[in-house]
Amino acid sequence: MDDMLREYAPILVFLAIAIGLGMVLILAAAVVAVRNPDPEKVSAYECGFNAFDDARMKFDVRFYLVSILFIIFDLEIAFLFPWAVAFKDVSMVGFWSMMVFLAVLTAGFAYEWRKGAMEWE
Repeated sequence: MDDMLREYAPILVFLAIAIGLGMVLILAAAVVAVRNPDPEKVSAYECGFNAFDDARMKFDVRFYLVSILFIIFDLEIAFLFPWAVAFKDVSMVGFWSMMVFLAVLTAGFAYEWRKGAMEWE
């Protein structure tokens, strides 16, 4: 029984420190917190301007085009980085499948450019 307690002692010490630190941080937040928040700080803020209309209002299509642009580059990096790391072990099928993937993403980027997603006037 004594050996088992000795094996679990570091876990119990870590657990006690974690619970203690959590309690200290919660109490510190309650003591230091601002009681009178500024109305400007608690107001809704989205898309670079204050909310002034219904949340169901129509957005300009450029907002959606920018989100598509983000997805294009996010997907490209998410798939291109691991592919580049393992490039020397990739077969010709893997190489050409990535070229097709990049061609599809380039077509999406060209579509966005043609639709004027980069122009904010």
